[in-house]
Amino acid sequence: MTFERIAGVILHPTSLPGRFGIGDLGAEALAFVDFMAAARQQLWQVLPLGPTGYGDSPYQSFSAFAGNPLLISLDRLVEEGFLPAAALADTPSFSRDRINYGAVMQYKLPLLKDAYAYFDQHGSPAQKEEFARFAWESGAWLHDYALFMALKEAHGGAPWYQWPAALKDHQQDALDGWEKKLQHEVLTHKFIQYLFFRQWSVVRQYANERHVRIMGDIPIFVAYDSCDLWANRHLFQLDEAGRPTVVAGVPPDIYSATGQLWGNPLYRWNVLAEQDYHWWIERFRATLQMVDVVRLDHFRGFEAYWEVPGDESTAVNGRWVKGPGAHFFQAMRAALGDFPIVVEDLGFLTPEVDALRQQFSFPGMKVLQFAFDGNPENAYLPHNYQRNCVVYTSTHDSDTALGWFQDRATPEERDYVLKYSGSTGQDFAWDFIRLAYRSVANIAMINLQDILRLGNEGRMNLPGSLGGNWNWRYQKEDLRPEHAAQLAEMVHLFGREGASA
Repeated sequence: MTFERIAGVILHPTSLPGRFGIGDLGAEALAFVDFMAAARQQLWQVLPLGPTGYGDSPYQSFSAFAGNPLLISLDRLVEEGFLPAAALADTPSFSRDRINYGAVMQYKLPLLKDAYAYFDQHGSPAQKEEFARFAWESGAWLHDYALFMALKEAHGGAPWYQWPAALKDHQQDALDGWEKKLQHEVLTHKFIQYLFFRQWSVVRQYANERHVRIMGDIPIFVAYDSCDLWANRHLFQLDEAGRPTVVAGVPPDIYSATGQLWGNPLYRWNVLAEQDYHWWIERFRATLQMVDVVRLDHFRGFEAYWEVPGDESTAVNGRWVKGPGAHFFQAMRAALGDFPIVVEDLGFLTPEVDALRQQFSFPGMKVLQFAFDGNPENAYLPHNYQRNCVVYTSTHDSDTALGWFQDRATPEERDYVLKYSGSTGQDFAWDFIRLAYRSVANIAMINLQDILRLGNEGRMNLPGSLGGNWNWRYQKEDLRPEHAAQLAEMVHLFGREGASA
């Protein structure tokens, strides 16, 4: 589909300010929407919203359907009567600008469990009816997820493939016995999901009422230690013991001589096709109930993906394998219609990948930082864009705009970008924003870090590194009215008012 000419901001909710060590879906989320509206921004892009596992990455979630409990606002729980005010009396002093996930989980998760116990005793009939309705409507994924999390806790947090064989293999008799034993814990996890989706629906509705749509992210792969894989082993390339026979990654390139070994198990696309891609359709359907626009990660993997033997330690010894291609997207459209989607078509591209994107008129991504190698034919230079694309000054996986200019760009790239943009370099981040806004790309997306003129101290993720990622937060006083006024002026100047014009 083709979008109107609009602008938006990238900010994951974990990066919002607040007193509980991590951003949440409370007052600051609504305040950010107010900023977006004042800045005449119409698209708020978030990262995957699922419960994070290894490395705290939103791209390695315990579930492709569930919400992240750490995003639940404790203040809202008190306001709504799910916790007594005294429960928050001893809140630790958390860092304001960095997330310590371990400390946040240690404090927050017991309180969310207390909320269920409090609800069980004091919840109103209307609240209990609403919870029951949520559990029934979400039954397609919720029960497996809640049981998975309860079993994980009962086994000391161990991944499912280290559980006793009967549980690892999803044997129904064993599951029934453990479900009776863990009935309270299973209900607790269902209730925590109810709280997440209840609060998220408030934030989304508040945004939509102010002409702000939310763009959410669907990673192509799921985590090995996830409910999705445990409950659907037949859909993945695993051996009889549950070990991946092949895993995902990307081949060696100029950035890494050994490539990137992601380690995610790969799909049995033939089995998925035989089932008319039912699991994927439900995944898209669930995401579209949470967000207004989908960003599909690693689009090129649907045309062909890099397959690495499961026992390899690097991605060098892999091979390209054909993905489901057009047949997959035809099935999605047949089931869901022409839904709004942006595809992440970065990395090693081929004419076949571009042809697949163009066949369905999907907008692809243009990252300005990739443009200034001195070649005027570079596809990331704004004068080479087609309108049906999304331009980014930076992404969650890249340097910030200023960080790229100061730390990454070669002298030749810096010289080229200054000449091309007409920038003096004194306010490079905003000159870069202006370059994105004045391009013909229908959508211009700006990381909040670039709006705040941050260098790489504001970087969200460094691919291939372990630890120290996904923890950036801004402080309330960082985001000022003049930022909104400057963005609003550029929205008007470059005609990015879309439907609100």
